[in-house]
Amino acid sequence: MKNIYVGNLSFGSTEQTIRGLFEPYGAVDRVNIVTDRETGQPKGFAFVEMPNDAEAEKAMAAVNGRDVNGRTLAVNEARPKTAGGGRGSGPRPNNRNRFNRDAPPRPDKRQILT
Repeated sequence: MKNIYVGNLSFGSTEQTIRGLFEPYGAVDRVNIVTDRETGQPKGFAFVEMPNDAEAEKAMAAVNGRDVNGRTLAVNEARPKTAGGGRGSGPRPNNRNRFNRDAPPRPDKRQILT
């Protein structure tokens, strides 16, 4: 199973048009066009899953750099998702929970002069 990144898509691209680019080279399991969460508009890239690695390599070589709807496609193997890449993915680094009762003790304000 190979996951393929397809970038620089025109915003009018559909699942069928992307599937049509890759199916001549082998079976396509899934096409996922990434959309904006708030507006629902396509972001201009997609992921294609192909079950056969050899067919996927052939498809990537053939489709990469191809002009589709006036845009040159960028096609390569998708990288795994990194942790904490998006907004709201958890607490900020070095940020204690402000309601945590286990906060470190505050230093004493009095100075001892010797």
